[in-house]
Amino acid sequence: MAESRKVVRIGGASGALNDSAIAVPGLLRVPDLNYLAFDYLGEGAMGLFRRMKQANPASGFLPDFVDIHIGPYFAELKARGIRVIANAGGMNPEGLAAVIRQRAAEQGLALRVATVTGDDAEHLVPQLRAEGLTDMFSGADLPSGDIGLHAYLGAFPIARALDAGADVVITGRVVDSALILGPLIHEFGWGADDLDLLAAGTVSGHLLECGAQATGGTFTDWRDVPDWANIGFPVGECHADGSMVITKPESTGGLVSVGTIAEQLLYEVSDPRAYMVPDVTCDFTGITLEQVGPNRVLVRGAKGHPAPETLKLCGTYDDGWRSVALIPITGIDAVAKAQRTADALLERVGTMLHAQGHQPFRQTHVEIIGTETAYGPRARPLSPREVLLKIVVDHADPVPCLLFGREQTTAIMNMAQGTSIAPIVAAPRAFPLTGMVFGLIARSRVTAQVSLDGEALDFTDPVRPGFDPSALPLYPAPLPEPAADLTQVPLIRLAWARSGDKGRLFNTAVIARKPAYLPWIRASLSESAVTGWYRHLFDDPASARVEVFDVPGIHAINFVAHDAQGGGINLSPRFDAAAKSMAQHLLEMPVQVPAALLEQNKG
Repeated sequence: MAESRKVVRIGGASGALNDSAIAVPGLLRVPDLNYLAFDYLGEGAMGLFRRMKQANPASGFLPDFVDIHIGPYFAELKARGIRVIANAGGMNPEGLAAVIRQRAAEQGLALRVATVTGDDAEHLVPQLRAEGLTDMFSGADLPSGDIGLHAYLGAFPIARALDAGADVVITGRVVDSALILGPLIHEFGWGADDLDLLAAGTVSGHLLECGAQATGGTFTDWRDVPDWANIGFPVGECHADGSMVITKPESTGGLVSVGTIAEQLLYEVSDPRAYMVPDVTCDFTGITLEQVGPNRVLVRGAKGHPAPETLKLCGTYDDGWRSVALIPITGIDAVAKAQRTADALLERVGTMLHAQGHQPFRQTHVEIIGTETAYGPRARPLSPREVLLKIVVDHADPVPCLLFGREQTTAIMNMAQGTSIAPIVAAPRAFPLTGMVFGLIARSRVTAQVSLDGEALDFTDPVRPGFDPSALPLYPAPLPEPAADLTQVPLIRLAWARSGDKGRLFNTAVIARKPAYLPWIRASLSESAVTGWYRHLFDDPASARVEVFDVPGIHAINFVAHDAQGGGINLSPRFDAAAKSMAQHLLEMPVQVPAALLEQNKG
C-alpha cells in the first residue's frame, strides 16, 4: 500500500543546450525533489558536437553542462540525494563523465557517474549505404562522404544505471523522453510488457523535457503568463499508475494550465496515435488534462502499443558554407532601398565569383524583415521606415561566402542613404552548414552499453517489439450541428496553438479553448483549407501536403506539413527556420461559428 502512494518528483531542467541558468536553482526550491533531467540534444546540436570532436577527440560535449548547470550545486545535489540524468554527453559521454568526477573531487565529493553509449552508428555507414538506406522523409539516398550517424536509444539502459547506484547518468543520443522514463522504470519497477505505463512515462518525459515550454514559455495567451524573468521550470509528480501532476516551484514565474500543457503535449508530434520511441508506441489521443489546483495539472490516459521493430537514426554531415548579411536601412522608401541593395550586392559578388573562376552561389535568399515576407499572399501593404535586410548565400566552398561577407559591409558606403551596419556581423565571415538525414535501422544492429565509473554493467534490452499499425484507433472528424446565426472570428478566439519543426516538416497543434468549439474549428480548418493557408511556405507549393489528426482527449487537431521547412532547421535560410511562427499564422485563420455559442462561452 505504501508503494501505491509513492510520488517521484522530477524537474525538467533544460530543453536544449542553451537553456537558462535559472532552471536548477529554481528547481532546488522544491521539497523532496528526486531527479533533475536535462535534455541537451536537439538534432542540430549533434552536428556541433561532431565538429568539436573532429577538432579535438577529447571533446564532443559542452563543458557548460558542468560549469553552469550542475557544477555549482554538486554539494546540495549529493546531500539531498537528487540524481541527475542528461543526454549532455553528445558525442563523448565518457569524456563528460570524467569531467564531472574530476570537478566533484575538487569539491571533496565522490559522485558515481554512469554512462549510456552504443548510439554511435557511424561505423555502419558504408554498409547502410550499400544496402540502399534512404532518408525516411524524403526518400533520398544517403549523402556521399562522412556522416555522423547515431541511433536513438531508449530508457531501459538509464534505468539499469540507476539500479546500479549512479548519482549522475550521462548519455549520448537517446530519445528525449527517456531521460524521465528511465527514472520511472527504476523507481516503480515497470517492465517491458507494461505498455500503458511505459506510454504514460513517455508522456511525462515528453511534457518535461522541453523545460519551461510546459510552464508558460511560448504559450498562445502570453499575456496571462506572469514573470518571464523568473519563470519556473516544470516539476512532474509521478505515480506508479502512470498518472502525473505537472507543477512548478513556489515563488517562480510562469503558468501551469490545461492550455500550457495541451500545447506542449502535441509539440513536435506527427501522428498522435503512434508516437514511437524505442520502448513503446504511445497513443496520445485519449489523454485527459485536469486543472487540480493553481499551477497544477493532472495528466492521465495514455495507451501503449508494442515498440517499433526499428530504431530511428539521425545523421549529420558537412553541407557547404553560408554567409548571412543583416543590414539596417532607414528612411523614406526603405523597402525599395533594401531590395535594390540586395540586388546590387548579389550582382556584384556574382560577377566577382565568375571573374575568379568560382561557381555561382548554389542558393541565395533575400528577406526584408519588417515587411511580413513570411505571410506570402496575406502580407499587408506596409511602408515601414525601418527595415532589416537579410541576405543569405550558400556555396560548397568557404571562399565565396567570405567574399560576400566582406562585400556586404560596403553597402554602408556604396549604396543607399540611411544604410547602417549591424555590429555583430561587421566582420567578414562564413560558417559551415550541417545537413541532416533520418533513417530507420533494425534494433539488432544497435547495442546499448551501460558503465558505472568506467566499469561495464551487464545489460540486455528487455523490449519486445511488434507494433501493428492496424491497432491504431480511427476517429471521425467532429461535425458541427446546423446553425443559422454564423459569425466569423479568427482562430485565436477559439483555440490555443503551437508549432515546431522536425527536419523537413513542421506540425501545428490546435486545441479548442472549449470543447463545444471543436466541431466548428474542425469544419473551417479542413485539410484543403490549411494546405491552402500554408501553401506559400512549402518547398514546392504545387505539391503541398498536410496531414490531419484528431485528438479527442484534449479536444484538439494536429496538422503536419511535409517538405515545408526549406531544408530543415540547420539549412533553412528563412526568417523562421524553427517553424515557431506557423501557429501564429494559423491563429489568424477565419472560423465560422454560431454567435450564440460565443455568447454562451464568454469568460
